[in-house]
Amino acid sequence: MRQSMAEKYINPFTDFGFKKLFGNEFNKDLLIDFLNEVLGNREQIRELTYLNGENQGRAETDRRAVFDLYCVNEKGERFIIEVQNARQEFFKDRSIFYATFPIQEQAVKGNEWHYELKAVYAIAILNFSFPDQPGLDRCMREVKLLDTQTNEPFYEKLSFIYLEMPRFKKRGDELVTHFDKWLYVLKNLPKLQSRPQRLQERVFEKLFNEAEIAKLNPTDMNAYEQSLKVLRDNYSAMESLKKESRMEGRMEGRMEGRMESFIEMARIMKADGEPVEKISRYTGLTAEEIEKL
Repeated sequence: MRQSMAEKYINPFTDFGFKKLFGNEFNKDLLIDFLNEVLGNREQIRELTYLNGENQGRAETDRRAVFDLYCVNEKGERFIIEVQNARQEFFKDRSIFYATFPIQEQAVKGNEWHYELKAVYAIAILNFSFPDQPGLDRCMREVKLLDTQTNEPFYEKLSFIYLEMPRFKKRGDELVTHFDKWLYVLKNLPKLQSRPQRLQERVFEKLFNEAEIAKLNPTDMNAYEQSLKVLRDNYSAMESLKKESRMEGRMEGRMEGRMESFIEMARIMKADGEPVEKISRYTGLTAEEIEKL
């Protein structure tokens, strides 16, 4: 990760950079445009109100949750927007835990409330990827509560949306949709020296203008440098861990090779008409994994 203050635009994966671009009233239109692209075919957001990003549980002794951005739209729907640079062992658990706060705060005191909730969206912009099924490569995944028998949504008001930036591979001349352009900007902004030809919309004109490092005042410049230092330090720590676990990584590589062999064995057994239970017993794959082969 080679970054320097000679770069023209701020890094949106720093705490300062992300909040500078999306976390204030002046740039609210940038956040609304981005969220509407993430939400896709759902009803579009017309207005957002920023809420306090620090959430305490119902008792003072409860654990806090601190969101990068926390907003509510004109319909009362809640949005948690987070940037995550490094994979955490219990990241999925953390996502679930954080989503409980905007759910619980909707409770109405007294006897008149019937537990009706407004939708909650937990949106995470990730600088890493989750492991995925072989052959499946996607940069956005949405997780909901499903009926396991029918695979139909059981509850539509709770959504976890993960944007896995390493999986987005399009170049500047390959951008087609507005969503493509947003992902490209988030992933590549600090590497750019000018606004690409494909990003001529007014929203990107404003974003690039707001992202110019040369326009930061001394206070903001200091805050950005500190935020950038944290990002670099975290990256260096991760690289050190990778080096220390090189031998362990080689072992993991051998395990991945064995897994590929098991997958191939499962394909052959399945083609030969062997029952799923037998294939699972021989390869260690689950019935669901075998069905997808």
